[in-house]
Amino acid sequence: MVFLTALAVLFPLFSKIGLGWLIRRVIPLSDETISQMNNIIFRIFLPALLFVNIYQSDFASISSFGFLLFSLAVLLTIFTLLLLFIPCVERENPRRGVLVQGISRSNFIFFGLPMAVSLYGGTSKGVASLLVGVLVPVLNVISVIALEYFRGNKPDVKKIFKSVAVNPILIGGALGLLFVVLGITLPSPVENFLVDISEIATPLALILLGCSVTFTSVRENRRALLFAVAGRLLIVPAFGVGLALLFGFRDLELILLMALFASPTAVSSFTMAQQMGGDSALAAQIVVLTTTLSLFSLFGWITLLMGLGFF
Repeated sequence: MVFLTALAVLFPLFSKIGLGWLIRRVIPLSDETISQMNNIIFRIFLPALLFVNIYQSDFASISSFGFLLFSLAVLLTIFTLLLLFIPCVERENPRRGVLVQGISRSNFIFFGLPMAVSLYGGTSKGVASLLVGVLVPVLNVISVIALEYFRGNKPDVKKIFKSVAVNPILIGGALGLLFVVLGITLPSPVENFLVDISEIATPLALILLGCSVTFTSVRENRRALLFAVAGRLLIVPAFGVGLALLFGFRDLELILLMALFASPTAVSSFTMAQQMGGDSALAAQIVVLTTTLSLFSLFGWITLLMGLGFF
């Protein structure tokens, strides 16, 4: 049943990636066209998606913030360690940023969250909304920092802060948090319009990912892909879930933390890498491989934790 649940979550993702792969082979889309379409996603659809996710989150239903502080601390620790470790194993800056992002940034919204709901039911939505509302902006911030940090030969702190401040995805998240904090309510037609726009982001990003992915450079990238896949699916979950168990998290909170740490690399990481000068081919391969192999790795993590009676 667990395996079928993971497969049911994965199939819609892969069907859209496969559709993009077929489109590229039937319709002669140029790299420039795909890049322009990704730019639209990056500047319009993904910011709308993040805004809607935060704006519609039910923060009032949250009673305990301990697990949030824990997850934030672990994510920032992982990110810091990767910033120090990746330059030791990878020489090229465009690949360094992609590796840091690919290992530290999970597809929690589109993969981990449905998995948590499938395992624990609808009662997980209230707590999960807090993770979405706070951690997704944090994940986007650290991705921007990683890509900008390794964009040039010498990191420019002012340039990094400027890039973070004007990043469209982060602006969308900041506006969502601002609306929630100030209690601003959008008119129904406006909210429905933004919801419709946000629903375009993931399917189109997946289709364009399928259009862009190429395995001609897999041999060249095999070492980097090994680090990325092992880090995202094995090392990060072992580190995060292991600490969660030590700190006493169980049941729903443990499931959500497991979904956060063990989910494959976020699809939007490919779009962000392409728009910020990262190695987009490597980024696309990381997304596809971690998503494919997560069907088996998540099955293993869930089976292990359930077998040990932790949820």
